[in-house]
Amino acid sequence: MNFSLLIGVVIVVFLQFSVLFSYSDRIIVPPNTQPCYNESCGVEFNPYTPLVKCSYLPDEFLKCDPPKDLQGNTTAREELGYGCTKWGGQKFEEVKKTAVMCEVLEGIECYGERTFLSRNEVPCIKYNGHYFVTTLIYSVLLGFLGMDRFCLGHTGTAVGKLLTLGGVGIWWIVDIILLALGELQPADDSNWVPYY
Repeated sequence: MNFSLLIGVVIVVFLQFSVLFSYSDRIIVPPNTQPCYNESCGVEFNPYTPLVKCSYLPDEFLKCDPPKDLQGNTTAREELGYGCTKWGGQKFEEVKKTAVMCEVLEGIECYGERTFLSRNEVPCIKYNGHYFVTTLIYSVLLGFLGMDRFCLGHTGTAVGKLLTLGGVGIWWIVDIILLALGELQPADDSNWVPYY
């Protein structure tokens, strides 16, 4: 009985190895070189291998650059096909989106080019440390001195507000209302830093 069990195990192991070698994509790699998994090496993509196209990898396996700032140059955006010409926006519809350049992390094997444009677009948003609640507190407590406008980068109007003591109180109240309605924004077009 033990002999028949041993023969059965040998047959199963032999069948597993034969299936493994019949479906595997055998790539002969010379010593001290990196394996190549794209068309430039003459290797055709085999969908039955465990290799995934690099552009289909999840974000955890990629290192992506931040969105490229084109500084309002729409011609450069048309030529490149990606990049941000306008930053931020208060409503979802106002926020532009763009693809970014991504590179596969070291040690991850995949098929195709390792540097590519992302399939998912990211929003054109930048944060420069402006907190809405902090600015609102500055506006309520020290708005008559123009502190809220100094913090947001509106230096010219902040000096005017400081010299007139908040426009004799009127400018102070108007700025609190503008800030609460979302009309008074940071001067560098950055978005409010969200609280998590």
